[in-house]
Amino acid sequence: MGKKAFITGITGQDGSYLTEHLLDLGYEVYGFARRNSVTEHQQTRIENLMNNVDLTYGDMLDQSSIDKLLKRVNPDEIYNLAAQSHVRISFDVPQFTVQTNALGVLNLLESVKINAPNAKIYQASSSEMFGNSRDADNMQRETTPMHPVSPYGCAKLFSYSLIRNYRKAFKLFASNGILFNHESPRRGANFVTTKIIKNAVLISKGKINTLELGNLDSKRDWGHSKDYVRAMRLILNHTEPDDFVISTGETKSIRDLCKIVFSKLNLNYEDHVKINPKYVRPDELSYLCGDCSKSKKILGWKPKYSFEELVDEMLEYFL
Repeated sequence: MGKKAFITGITGQDGSYLTEHLLDLGYEVYGFARRNSVTEHQQTRIENLMNNVDLTYGDMLDQSSIDKLLKRVNPDEIYNLAAQSHVRISFDVPQFTVQTNALGVLNLLESVKINAPNAKIYQASSSEMFGNSRDADNMQRETTPMHPVSPYGCAKLFSYSLIRNYRKAFKLFASNGILFNHESPRRGANFVTTKIIKNAVLISKGKINTLELGNLDSKRDWGHSKDYVRAMRLILNHTEPDDFVISTGETKSIRDLCKIVFSKLNLNYEDHVKINPKYVRPDELSYLCGDCSKSKKILGWKPKYSFEELVDEMLEYFL
């Protein structure tokens, strides 16, 4: 009998790739999904996996639903990927973001402590926790001070701290994966990578003429979701709970991404990209570049996808 994994946020980008990865390794996979009035859309990313997944409706703000599943399943591994995951939107719905991304993690930890104390917990932490803090070499790593600049980042820092606290206070096997930006063809349409690539394709086909964006000079460290879900499992199967940065160690600006994508379609981005102030964050995070040397050394992890390969895969999907 294989291990049993419980994934919150299973219908998202990372949840779907993680489910595929764990099923390939012989896991039994149990999923937690918040009910949506349009279930067809909600389950699109895992539609082909439904016969192999035990999917339950639940909510991170409803601890009773977490309790019921943990009692029924008694999982070996728990991957908490559930979140209000859009940083810009966290300024519009700060209370919901904090409730889901912070208090939801507290609910999970309390439920695990009571109902499944031997389960290993992975928390999806974020590079947004660093804010504009970086070390002298312009990198962010596990020891870099964290000064988030969005409600999303603040909530993630709270949950990151909770994981560390419950690990020490209650001896839970609880680990943080500090993941930098990661994308794929399954990324939501309102995230900047998908927005640029999808709309550039529409422009190339003559369907639209203009793409509106915010700050083109923000720099991010972009990897592929497939690579990053591999790291999640390695983190939980390490000999002891710990915190790990997962990144590529390379950074590119939004402007760089526009240049690359539009040029691959034989277009000049400057002819089509316009700045709209509504897409600029109230407090901007200007630069992210992660040092994942700890993950490489201790976990033996490294990304397989290059930035170019990621862009090509997303372009091919939307074309």
